[in-house]
Order: sequence, then structure tokens, then C-alpha cells
Amino acid sequence: MKNKFIIKILVPICCLIIISLSIILPIVLIKPKKSDMKNYVQDLDYLETSSTILNPDQGFYRTACIKVTEESVEDKSYIIKDNFQLYHLRMDISRFSFANNQTQDLLLTENSLIGIENLINKFLNANKNIIIRFSYDPEFDGNIDKEPEIQIILSHISQICSVLNKYPKTITAIETGMIGPWGEMHSSEKANATIINQIIDKFLDETTSSKIPILVRTPQMIYDYLNITLNDLPSYLINKEHKAFRLGLFNDGYLGSNSDLGTYDDRELETNWISKQTNHLPFGGEVTGTSSNLHDIDKCLDEMFLTNLSYLNYEWNDYIVQTKWQEQIYNSSCGNDKLFYGKNAYEYISAHLGYRYVLKKSTLSYSSEKDKLNVKLKLNNVGFGNLNRQKEMYIIFVKDGQISKRINVGKFDGKEEINFSVDIKKIKGKFDLHLEISDTINEESFYQIRFANNLWNETTKANLIGKINL
Repeated sequence: MKNKFIIKILVPICCLIIISLSIILPIVLIKPKKSDMKNYVQDLDYLETSSTILNPDQGFYRTACIKVTEESVEDKSYIIKDNFQLYHLRMDISRFSFANNQTQDLLLTENSLIGIENLINKFLNANKNIIIRFSYDPEFDGNIDKEPEIQIILSHISQICSVLNKYPKTITAIETGMIGPWGEMHSSEKANATIINQIIDKFLDETTSSKIPILVRTPQMIYDYLNITLNDLPSYLINKEHKAFRLGLFNDGYLGSNSDLGTYDDRELETNWISKQTNHLPFGGEVTGTSSNLHDIDKCLDEMFLTNLSYLNYEWNDYIVQTKWQEQIYNSSCGNDKLFYGKNAYEYISAHLGYRYVLKKSTLSYSSEKDKLNVKLKLNNVGFGNLNRQKEMYIIFVKDGQISKRINVGKFDGKEEINFSVDIKKIKGKFDLHLEISDTINEESFYQIRFANNLWNETTKANLIGKINL
């Protein structure tokens, strides 16, 4: 009887132990396979070059005043040169205002709109960017009160934007212009907040689909549009969802006086505030005031970094840009960038306008099976400004100087670290790996970004990031 009781108790317990062991032992005895993924830091030239790098949407720009008539648009694409990336197109539409033609205010014609588009296409096909401004000042010669009625101005903006919206990757920014001499939004009777607010609103609304940056002449025009005052600026930040998040500044009185020739009411307050907008928008203009010392190389750089300076007019003021800055020298009194010690002010400023990415480290990771490649890049943006638009990234496998494979690996939004993975199961051989950062337009690559290292490949329009044997 006692044995029978023991059997009834022990048998279930033994069964339970056996079942438990059958579950636990495989976990204990069968160790998971250890990954043999290894990191290979690439032996590349990580040193920054002191050269100016021609990258999209930035740099010293060249200008052209372009006459628009009912029949045609002047073709001044001959200004395109290899050593400039950015161009400022000043579109003279004075012919369409009664104040100039002495007949009537006119809408732009189909021929004039086609002419504008054809001109922009020539800059696109040359892989160049443009800033564009429209004005009723004949030949941009400093005339006042040449504008048509506000309803015609608004109609012109609608017509203009119907063309400009097709080129969001070519157009760095639209300067609202329209009002005053040179389209600088002052001096004329219509240069008041009521009219300017309507112009701003129309440009923002008409470019909602393309999201092209819209720039006005002074910070006050921005805060007037927002219905706030100078005193509100320290605590006011434009929300990303607000359409005015795309509203920035062009400064054609740059460094000309303490107020930048009337640009600022309170320089320190307004430059600090506008830097929140120029952090994601282009900013630049024309250096002025030959007697000003604000553009001395030992005085101007802090503000250039603060305001994320993207571009400047190469031709105005030509004395400052082409003479004074050629003669002044960057040294320890100007900053701690030893690479540029002994370079002149023009060389330093030219090299730093906009973003400037230096590759600091490239790491490739893969296992012995070589089925997946992980890429990790560390960049350092040492420029005044930032990348203000998202780009596409492609990894290019180059064998014997020829492109073997090109794979889209995601978006580049300007951050200083890039990480992506690539399936390499079907890729065999020894390759140089290049990274292309570009815009795709009509299935072609345009506006590629070049790192400020000696890693650029002119054939692939991409940067060398390593080598691999698969």
C-alpha cells in the first residue's frame, strides 16, 4: 500500500521534471550563434581642404537684370560660369505697370511666362541654383512709385508662382521684392505694412505646394506680418506648422552701418531672433558701406555664424568683396581655425558661406557572410549655415573606375551622422564605395553635395567613403 502511494506521488513529479528539463536544457546547452559582424574604419583622407567648395544653394553669387516684356524674356544665361554656383535673377516686369507703360496695368502674357520658365530651365540644366526677385523698377535703376495697383501685383504673384513652383530644387529662395527701388520694399508709397503683408501672404499661399523659402527685406516686415512687435521677439518662436516658418530675410544693407542701413531697429535683439529662422532658411544679401568697419574680418565672423549666412553678392560692394577682403588676413585675432591662418578674408568667407561638411570618420560593418553592409559616417559642418533642404542619398559601387551598382539608401537632412544598411548578397568583387547626396529631377541627378575633403570623384559626382572586397 505504501509503495503504491509512493508511485502515485513520484511518477507525476518525475514526469514534470522530465518535461521541464526538455524545455530548459536546449536553452542552457545550445548557445546562440555569436555574430561575427566586424567594424572596419576606413583609411581615408579625413583632412579638411582649405578650398572653397561649390555646393548647391550657397556661396558668392553673380547677378543679372532681366527684362520681361509681353513678347519675350531676355536670355542672360551667358552669365553662367563654372566657378559660381548661385545666381541672382532680377526680373524687370516694369512693362506691365501703368506707371511705366502709361497705358494700363497689364497681366503677364503667356509668352512672358514661357520665357521665364525657359530661362530657369537653362540654370537647372547647368546644375546651377538661383535666387529670384521681381520688380517694377525699370532696369532696377532706383526708381520709386512704379508699381501697379495691389490687385494686379497679387495677380502677377499668382502668375509668377505658377512657374516657380515647378522648380523648387533649382530656386534657393524667392525675394518678395515687387515694391520700391530695386525691389527692396522701401521708399515707394506702397511700401507700407498693409500692402507688404498682402504680398507676403500671397507668396506664402501660392508656394505652399513647393515650399520655396520666401524672403523679405527687414525683420520688421516679418513681425508686422505676425502681428507682433519688437518687444515680443525674445519670447516669440515661429511654429513649424505656421506658414511663416518659411518666411526669412534678405539683407541688402549687410554690415553697412550699425542698423545695416535701416535693416535693424535693434541689431542684437533682431539678429538673435532672425537666427531662429535662418537656422532652416537661406540668408544673405549685399555687403555695403565702404567706410563701415563692421565687415572687417576680425569683427564680422561671429555674426556670420550666428545668422547662418548662406550667400553674398560678389559684385556689390565690389570694393569690399574684391579689394578689402582680398587684402585682410585671417589669423588668431579672427578665430581659431588654424587651417585658414594666412588666408585672406575673401578665401575664408567664401569657403564658409552656407554649409560645409567635412568627413571625419567612415566605418563599414559586415559579417563573414557578407550579406549586409552597414555604413556609419561622422560629418562635421564647419560652415556659417546649414543644409536647408532634404536630399537623396545613393551608395555607388565602383569597380575599375566604372559604376557597377547604385542604390538609394534614404534621405539626408543635414545631420552630422549618417547611418544606413545595404543588401550586398548579390554583389561580388572589389569596389570603391562612393556616396552621392543629390536631388532627383526627371529621373536625373542634380545639385550634388561635395564634402570639404579630397574625396570627390568628378565622374560619379560623389564622395569616396571606403573600399570593400566582397
